[in-house]
Amino acid sequence: MDLQPDTVSRTKVIAASGSFQIELMERAGVKDYPILIKISQSLSEEYGPKAVLTLNTIQTYFNREGSMPFIARHQGDIIGYIIGVPIESLSQEPWARIDENFGKNNTLYTYAFVIQSQYQGNGYAKMLKRVYLNWAKKRKDIQYITGHVKSGISSRFTGEIRIVDRVENWQGTGKEFEYYRRDLDPDRTYAAQTDPPLSNRV
Repeated sequence: MDLQPDTVSRTKVIAASGSFQIELMERAGVKDYPILIKISQSLSEEYGPKAVLTLNTIQTYFNREGSMPFIARHQGDIIGYIIGVPIESLSQEPWARIDENFGKNNTLYTYAFVIQSQYQGNGYAKMLKRVYLNWAKKRKDIQYITGHVKSGISSRFTGEIRIVDRVENWQGTGKEFEYYRRDLDPDRTYAAQTDPPLSNRV
């Protein structure tokens, strides 16, 4: 990983509808760090302080090879993001190391998904989520997507979902979370009804 930060982000537009667009963030530049951190702060109460981005975690999750970060923009402003990271990049987490697919380079962990509250209810979150999962399916090396959600949430997901583990006190929040695994089927059209892991509207 190149630790020398770029000033301006490098992105590729993936989908657009009117004033809204979704971009693959090929490289996060320091000019976008403040807004990414600000947006992430809403996740701390629900998912713990580790969900809040820092300069180091932006480098780790947005700029690491193999990561798949997408940002959502409205009228040019970043309003949310979703990040998938190779599970191997989370080797400091005990739950990641004991995943049966750890080391196989076939699993993306959905680190975070967040859309600002003023843009809820208009389909933006659904579009962002769909782009993310469809792009994951296009990667021949990726067979699974995993993530942590509050207990009971994954039962609302469509597709091939299996609960792998449960954590009674996730990241010190006092809430029980479940660790789930989604088996990606390239022949199945994704039509989720709920948000993926670490989702919130601020």
